[in-house]
Amino acid sequence: MFSVSLGDDNAELRPLEPWRAEEFLAHMDRGREFVGQHIGLADAVTDLDSSRSFLRQYAEKAASDTGRIFGIWVDDQLVGGVLFRTMDVPSGNAEVGCWLEPSAVGKGLVTRAARVIIDWAVEERGIHRVEWRVSAANQPSIAVAKRLGMVKDGVLRESNPHRGQRQDVEIWSVLAPEWRAAGRAS
Repeated sequence: MFSVSLGDDNAELRPLEPWRAEEFLAHMDRGREFVGQHIGLADAVTDLDSSRSFLRQYAEKAASDTGRIFGIWVDDQLVGGVLFRTMDVPSGNAEVGCWLEPSAVGKGLVTRAARVIIDWAVEERGIHRVEWRVSAANQPSIAVAKRLGMVKDGVLRESNPHRGQRQDVEIWSVLAPEWRAAGRAS
């Protein structure tokens, strides 16, 4: 199994596979209220069967080259993750997403992990456009999009029903030439 170091703080990025369903569920239980504020992941993973099913869906996406999921571990404990919710290699488009439990917030983990997978998508898979869709109320996630050099494309007004309320969704993106130029500059 591989892992990618995310810095000097014992943080690693690893594939999040179905055999880790129990660990994934325990992680969701620790962060359920926090994670569920803006995304449906916490409501989708509620027991061992749903945890296994969710991770199997991403294993199938990986096998069909239409998505990927990675966990973020700190000191060998799963604390969050990043994923390609969608990945359309022929058209060169992908949507990246993230989540963290409260213990991992404010350490730059999502930004570092997203950089790793976006770089892989652009340089290895030939993805031209990477999108970041985020609830307009989720300011920390919007801040990550900005740190990644993304541009706000627009707002889909009240497009996402979440826990009985409709949310505005902001769409941010970065194009491969912009990503490469920012990489050379840093």
